[in-house]
Amino acid sequence: MMVKQILAGALFGFLAVGVSTQVYAQAEKRQKLMQDQGAAVKAVKAAVEAKDYAAIEAKAKDLMGSSDQIVGAFPAGSGTGKTKAKPEIWEKSADFAGQAKALNKAAGELAAAAKASNDADIGVKMKAIADTCGSCHKAFRGEKYGE
Repeated sequence: MMVKQILAGALFGFLAVGVSTQVYAQAEKRQKLMQDQGAAVKAVKAAVEAKDYAAIEAKAKDLMGSSDQIVGAFPAGSGTGKTKAKPEIWEKSADFAGQAKALNKAAGELAAAAKASNDADIGVKMKAIADTCGSCHKAFRGEKYGE
């Protein structure tokens, strides 16, 4: 009987470590995604200042691609560990998905403005991206890492 209890305990321990490792890997993956988005936004800002329309368009398209990955980077059950993700991501998942779609739309509009070399429209679209990122972070990102 004791052997069965030991084996059951060991199996539970292995499963717990496996789940914990998966959650940690998921958090790292989404943190990389968000860091890449931040780098793309900085690159767009630099390209705007340089009036490099091709670079603005390319980086805006990068943002479009990464914004499509946001919702999938936050699967149910991945809100534990070292993460700034607030529970609201899962509690208000439709709102969270809406923010990702808004970013995608704003980035697409920025790419179109860059393709047209429309400086005024580029400024408006950059503000839309900044506002979307800011409102999403305010609603869904904590100030400190959770444990």
